[in-house]
Amino acid sequence: MTPRAGDRARYDRATAHLDAPVAIVDLEAFDANATDLVRRAGGKPVRVASKSVRCRALLERALAREGFAGIMSFTLDESLWLARAGFEDVLLAYPSADRARFGELARDPKLAAAVTVMVDDVAQLDLIDASRAGGTEEVRVCLELDTALSLLGGRIRVGARRSPLREPSQLAELARSVVRRPGFRLVGIMAYEGHVAGVGDAVAGRPLRSRAIRLMQSAARRELAERRAAVVRAVRAVAPDLEFVNGGGTGSVQHTAAEDAVTEIAAGSGFFVPRLFDNYTSFSGRPAALFAQPVVRRPGMGVVTVLGGGYPASGVAGPDRLPVPYLPEGLRYDPQEGAGEVQTPLLGSPADDLRIGDKVWFRHAKAGELCERFESLHLVEGDRITATVPTYRGEGRTFL
Repeated sequence: MTPRAGDRARYDRATAHLDAPVAIVDLEAFDANATDLVRRAGGKPVRVASKSVRCRALLERALAREGFAGIMSFTLDESLWLARAGFEDVLLAYPSADRARFGELARDPKLAAAVTVMVDDVAQLDLIDASRAGGTEEVRVCLELDTALSLLGGRIRVGARRSPLREPSQLAELARSVVRRPGFRLVGIMAYEGHVAGVGDAVAGRPLRSRAIRLMQSAARRELAERRAAVVRAVRAVAPDLEFVNGGGTGSVQHTAAEDAVTEIAAGSGFFVPRLFDNYTSFSGRPAALFAQPVVRRPGMGVVTVLGGGYPASGVAGPDRLPVPYLPEGLRYDPQEGAGEVQTPLLGSPADDLRIGDKVWFRHAKAGELCERFESLHLVEGDRITATVPTYRGEGRTFL
């Protein structure tokens, strides 16, 4: 029996009493992935990216482990909810225009002490001030650095379009605006190098493309390390008491941790290891989060149909955004239908061994988005479910 076949047998036994669709997290794999993230961080604390987990119980499990500290959230509403639930260090990774929540933040000492918001423009400070509704609490602020690699005088850009702040002088200027402004305290800098952390450099069957990605990422790491160090020096000259400099992501943990200017690493997808994180030379993880769909039809030899399964991930539309049939091994989509809204045909010889009601296990393309489809996650240890915990959705929270 192959390791994957063994996993399928365990998952089927653990969920035999449950009808699909169903989602699980293999705790042994989750914990092993967490251990590897800490190892790669080389002694620097890892801040857990909540958007990749979207389950309070698993956020708590991660933070209970040595080497992890703090949450990186994705909306202000979520940030306040987590802070009220007892999470004491929540960094909002994206700017917000949620006026009502800014008003709550500015009126509540507990929330103001726990939550740090992201800014990259004076206009965002203006919006926060206009939203205070009488609240006088000091708002903790983090500045975001644009990490994109710029080539040929800016004519080529590699990396996400995030912050407009790129040069040390630009961040120092905004830092001065924050420091001079009553009601705000500058506490951190964040820089997410998604073109390194979130892009696999070993694309199956594409050796030339893989080599090009590795060359790009090597150049991007060198350029960013130099620029990030200069930015930190410039901002610390304005705000000497800066508390943290956050960088990285699952795919670049060890590289970012090697930079002296960085004080903490962000990671989230590395806990679940979805399919987009299979193609890296620098690390390998264990798939920890899976979902199962039931076989509901057998249209003919070499084909079964499962219920639903059309759960595409965000990003540029393409085959790599679809879940992948994972267990049993050897199933594939019908190219004429793909992953369907209410039914999905799957082709391959393993189909002939599947019966009506059997489970087919899938891996989602991206980590936390799976939890937007399921109200609960069944936590598997060995071949048993040891707990069932709600996702954000299961707690009635759909933040985006």
